Amino acid sequence: MTENLYNIILGLSVSASILFTLMGVLQLSKLVPEEDREFMDPLPPLLDFIWPLARIIAYYGCSRIPFSYLKSVEGRLKRNGLGHMMIAEEFIALRIIAASVALLSGYILITLLAEWNPILYIVLPALGFFYPDIWLRDIRKKQVDAVLRTLPAYLDFITMAVEAGLNFSGAIAQARTKGPAGPLVIEFGIVLRDMRSGIPRTRALKRMAKRLDIHEISSFVNAVVQAEKMGSSMAGVLRIQAEQRRSERFQRAEKKAMEAPVKLIGPLVIFIFPTTFIVLAFPIAIKFIQGGYF
Repeated sequence: MTENLYNIILGLSVSASILFTLMGVLQLSKLVPEEDREFMDPLPPLLDFIWPLARIIAYYGCSRIPFSYLKSVEGRLKRNGLGHMMIAEEFIALRIIAASVALLSGYILITLLAEWNPILYIVLPALGFFYPDIWLRDIRKKQVDAVLRTLPAYLDFITMAVEAGLNFSGAIAQARTKGPAGPLVIEFGIVLRDMRSGIPRTRALKRMAKRLDIHEISSFVNAVVQAEKMGSSMAGVLRIQAEQRRSERFQRAEKKAMEAPVKLIGPLVIFIFPTTFIVLAFPIAIKFIQGGYF
């Protein structure tokens, strides 16, 4: 009877704690200024689900973070194409949420295993805290690969449009329409938007190069800026850039093709060869056993 009463009281206490926590979060969310995401990138489904909590943490918990650190995080977000999705404070809030979820998961795991392991309380929150950085690094890698893969095609479209008589802005607009999907569609769109708002073309291109922070993009921008300063033929410069980027893409493909056999050695040795030896040796072993050699 006493044990049942204890369980009931414990359940009511936990329920009340959860209820009051939700009420507190709801009250805090009302004090957070509303976010206008009309001109921002859409959030992934999981982020959209936890975004109200991230906004609360960013508003109340990240206001005293040093500006230099926030600026570095903001730069990383812009380089990875997330500058129009979230700000630095919100990204740090996602780190805190991930660490909290990992800590809660560790507590549940320890409770289920009924074994105290303090290392989990250290390792899991650390992994959760740095998981957004891993996610950001993965996005960066995919973005760089997509940019390098589609850049030659965009340069070809821009070159053909310039040779056909369009100005540089019109050529970029045509390239966005005809070119393959990827980060460059967004980046060239930002360049066009900057130029239409009165920013000089060279500055708009340099801003794109700074956002992406990719050597090939910087080389393309520097060539265009230099051609404009020197009065050189823009079509000729673009043609050279397109050929160079295409050659570099071919070299990267050759390099990956040469690396493939080396990367296959591990799976072959670990998985394929042992299975093959077992299949070949099994009948021989059976023959030896039946012949009385073992």
